[in-house]
Amino acid sequence: MARELAAVLRGEVRFGAAERTVYSQDASNYRQLPLGVVKPADLDDVRTALALCRAHRVPVVARGAGTSIGGQAIGPGAVVLDFRRHLGAVLEIDPGARTARVQPGTVLDDLQRAARPYGLRFGPDPSTHSRCTLGGMIGNDSCGSHSLAWGRTADNVERLELLLADGTELTVGGRLTPVERAALAALPGRVGQLHTGLQEFTDRNLAAIRQGMPRLPRRTSGYPLDALLPEQGHDLARALTGTEGTCALLLGATVRLVEDPPARALVVAGYPDEGAAADAVPALLPYGPLTAEGMAADLIAALLAAGPRPPALDRLPAGECWLFLETGGDTPLAAYQAARRLADAVKRERSATVALVTDPVEQRQLWAVREAGAGIVTRLPGGGEAWPGWEDSAVPPERLGDYLRALRALLRRHSLHGVPYGHFGDGCVHLRIDFPLDEPQGVLVFREFLEQAADLAVSYGGSLSGEHGDGQARSELLPRMYPPEIIGLFGEFKRIWDPENLLNPGALVDPRPLDADLRFVTAPRRTLPLALPYEQDGGSLVKAVHRCVGVAKCVAPGSGVMCPSYLATGEERHSTRGRARLLAEMLRGDAIPDGWRSEEVREALDLCLSCKGCASDCPVHVDMATYKSEFLYQHYRRRPRPLAHYSMGWLPLWLRAASLAPGAANTLARSRAGGLLKRLGGIDRRRVLPVLPPETFTAWYRRHRATHPAPAGARPVLLWPDTFSDRLQPSVPRSAVEVLEHLGFDVRLPSGPVCCGLTWYSTGQLGTARRVLRRSLRALDGAGVQADTPVIGLDPSCTATLREELPRLLGAEGRPLADRTRTFAEFLDEFAPDAPLPRIPLDAVTQTHCHQHAVLGSAADRRLEARLGLNNRVLEAGCCGLAGNFGFERGHFEVSEAIAERVLLPGLRAAGPQAVVLADGFSCRTQIAQLADGRRALHLAELIARELRDQS
Repeated sequence: MARELAAVLRGEVRFGAAERTVYSQDASNYRQLPLGVVKPADLDDVRTALALCRAHRVPVVARGAGTSIGGQAIGPGAVVLDFRRHLGAVLEIDPGARTARVQPGTVLDDLQRAARPYGLRFGPDPSTHSRCTLGGMIGNDSCGSHSLAWGRTADNVERLELLLADGTELTVGGRLTPVERAALAALPGRVGQLHTGLQEFTDRNLAAIRQGMPRLPRRTSGYPLDALLPEQGHDLARALTGTEGTCALLLGATVRLVEDPPARALVVAGYPDEGAAADAVPALLPYGPLTAEGMAADLIAALLAAGPRPPALDRLPAGECWLFLETGGDTPLAAYQAARRLADAVKRERSATVALVTDPVEQRQLWAVREAGAGIVTRLPGGGEAWPGWEDSAVPPERLGDYLRALRALLRRHSLHGVPYGHFGDGCVHLRIDFPLDEPQGVLVFREFLEQAADLAVSYGGSLSGEHGDGQARSELLPRMYPPEIIGLFGEFKRIWDPENLLNPGALVDPRPLDADLRFVTAPRRTLPLALPYEQDGGSLVKAVHRCVGVAKCVAPGSGVMCPSYLATGEERHSTRGRARLLAEMLRGDAIPDGWRSEEVREALDLCLSCKGCASDCPVHVDMATYKSEFLYQHYRRRPRPLAHYSMGWLPLWLRAASLAPGAANTLARSRAGGLLKRLGGIDRRRVLPVLPPETFTAWYRRHRATHPAPAGARPVLLWPDTFSDRLQPSVPRSAVEVLEHLGFDVRLPSGPVCCGLTWYSTGQLGTARRVLRRSLRALDGAGVQADTPVIGLDPSCTATLREELPRLLGAEGRPLADRTRTFAEFLDEFAPDAPLPRIPLDAVTQTHCHQHAVLGSAADRRLEARLGLNNRVLEAGCCGLAGNFGFERGHFEVSEAIAERVLLPGLRAAGPQAVVLADGFSCRTQIAQLADGRRALHLAELIARELRDQS
């Protein structure tokens, strides 16, 4: 198959272990290794790939972003067609007709951006809008928070362009008159036979379909056969929306657009509990809110357990459950008035509290909390893991309160816990549950609960799924919702479209068991040694990588720093999710049996920049930089390492030696021998080696202190002279000394050389990193200062290492230093809040270091800039692409440059030539100097010191 496909397709054909592993999971509980992956370059590739699969009797699974929670986007032994890579264009916007024509891999946010200039939008908006595709939305009949106003995907589909398993192509859509139906049935060949068969199927089963399909605003379980009824216009496009790729492949779609209200307001209503919030919804719906989203206090607790408290939470009124009720209008006043009426209605309930939010920034911040729910609640407030399985049941909204109370009681009977939230206005509840899947009886508990939960939802007139579809998670339960006659009709409907059962077999019809293929159940076959503690995951790397549940924020542009290498290459295995999947498979030992020696995992981690963006931006805080350090340590243990590990990894030692004769070192680096040095060091030939200054900072400090003794009584502070500042850019620590002494501090240095060990840590040389850190701690002890004296780090990567990796490597021994380490801005903000600083009314643009973004934060920097009077523009979160040794290593230059071109370099070009460029990170300043046409970036300390010198 691989050879034949590669010979005829223009797109990519990937049948290796790495790609099969990465595509063996979606966002569900299930793992099914495909035969291979095809990334079609165009629709002809889709046609050809399907024809070859049909010839070999190989099933086909269509895939968008792989965020399906029911297991619809995976298939054992199937060829997965990834439509996202090359078939994601918005082909046309017709503002007059209010329609858009899209390809199956079109990302929803891209469609929204294309429609926005016309005042239009696509109505459905699931929380994965930044990466989910229109093909996936049509396959699952996705909804989102605004379905209350604009309906489900099925309500917004005009036409579907289809490819059947036998190669037939046709377009369906729209309500059909009897004359049109007759004309379709009279068409020649397979198309006519198809329409004839569907019409006979419908006419023969009118009564059964009318009586057997529940009427719910959120029913996405089973096939939507009622769309075939005369009163529904025999709408085939609607009948195929939600069929999860089991009937046809989507080649394109025309979807309807709606007016996007120019102004929004948000009413947040607080209630004593989720039942009370749900009970209040029916009385509020007549006021026409665009949304009625429910979110309970335990979701907030899970959010706080996962990270720092978002300031937006201060806008929540008192309560234990909140409704987010959004209104829209042509003007801010109209939106406010609608929200005011809604808020007044909320106040009529004595137990309710209310807040009205009109500021767009605050609204976005509050919605971000709600959208993060899918990732946040994978970890419960107590730290336990929670899994999908019963994550989006739906009942009539007027019965939601009673259903929620009964669902909580069912959880208690099984000693299970979860965090319900969701689309209360539509009666839809999201819920992840701490099923004990790693225990001997866990699978039995899983099955028993799901069967009883299905019966409970049906007893309230509900649907097993109200948004995410069935897949493997719920298809087996469909007979509990539908009578046997309807189940039989599902099978017949599937066979009309796909008689050979080639398209996504095992979903909806003849389903695989709901407790088969569970990816969490099979324990690793071997226990691999670990060098790092994984303190947040009970010492288990298995649990650490299982943090990734596949919601795929890491593959969305604009999702923060993560994941820069994926955004540069577009390869799934280079995403945080892809790497987590590979590590999990390595620990499992099936598809990747080589353990720590795995070349597949090494290759995927090779382009990880260790930027730590995922540790902060991933909703579940997957920390791939830490996992990479562990892997490199184990992979190269007692083995030769790449040359760059010896050159860049040991750079502090080489710089210490070179600084003994900086002139000779610079001459050598600039001579012909410099090229040989790069080659021997595994450094890309296009990189410029940094110039060593004639004097290190520590040498200057000794001279400075000899002639400028500290004033008596000045408060001591310890400056950390990191390797790069000390031996490559001494102007930075010199400037810091000038500023600190100007403010009256006694600046002291450690008694000897110090290093945070980051270059060894990031290259997996953990033993050396520990030794270096212990030596540095001894140098700090000899500095002659109190144990609580603040330590100032000037480079964010070094400072973040002291704060986070030092305790990880040395345990309690490293905690005191971690606790008293501050960035330069943090120190001035905390210890000199009222100190007179110069006014610097200049335009500035700031590149935030990845480690500062992920570990340290920038709030102090923004407050300090305000004190300085800087007119500063902080570039959108994005890695500079150098990332310490990464951008210098041979084989990484193109990726490093591509990452810089995403945010950093365009941002600098857009800044005026007089704008000051601020970058506290040595890596960021180096990347700017080498790729930004000679622009020079300053550390914040340099800018302040320069102004002090100019004013003196």
